[in-house]
Amino acid sequence: MKIGVIALIPEMLSAVKDFGVVGRAFERGLVELTEVNPRDFAFDRHSTVDDRPYGGGPGMVLKAEPVIAAVDHAKDLLGGDAVVVHFSPRGVPLDQARLARWIAEGKPLIFLASRYEGLDQRAIDLRVDEEVCVGDFVVSGGELPVMMALDALIRLLPGVLGDESSKNDESFVDGLLEYPQYTRPETVMNRRVPEVLVSGDHQKIAVWRQEQATWVTERRRPDLSVEGKKTGIEMPRGEEDARDPKSRKSHE
Repeated sequence: MKIGVIALIPEMLSAVKDFGVVGRAFERGLVELTEVNPRDFAFDRHSTVDDRPYGGGPGMVLKAEPVIAAVDHAKDLLGGDAVVVHFSPRGVPLDQARLARWIAEGKPLIFLASRYEGLDQRAIDLRVDEEVCVGDFVVSGGELPVMMALDALIRLLPGVLGDESSKNDESFVDGLLEYPQYTRPETVMNRRVPEVLVSGDHQKIAVWRQEQATWVTERRRPDLSVEGKKTGIEMPRGEEDARDPKSRKSHE
């Protein structure tokens, strides 16, 4: 898959490119990453890419011309049908379904990371195809959201994960959060692994996991799915305590 990133601090991307399963995907050639810095397309000798906002206000605004030129250059390198995605608090929520759609469409992607108080709207109007947001919070620049999207996207590509089935058994894949996970030892501070998980009955384990995923989604993210309301599943007392911080505190 071909991905371009337009960023003022492309050095930050090394945290994604050089480590973990995503880093190995780059090593194996499953992903090609093209980095473009808008400063290379500034018009003055100081490589100025920002200026004061029209209408007044705090901070600086990322100028349209260097960004437009950077996008055009990235498209020349990746292909004219590349989809330009701007990361912004004003964007639609970036979710698993959108990531899967980008992969299914098979087009190159250009991730645009802006900074300062924002990007001149004319660059967005003229070059951006989609605006997405990774959460209801603000960070210093778009590089971090881009890195999150890169990691989430690349791990969905065929051949990236050692066990392909693992990406189908995670939060958000089927509209539910993931069920609780346990590992050895069987008892930690008097809290035991749920009996069903050590029963060896895979059918019962699958049912338990589905119920747990439905319960936790209904409790914490009812916006994701209505399945919890349909089933009316109740959490056993001990397991509810284990996942509810207030309840856990009262019993310790």
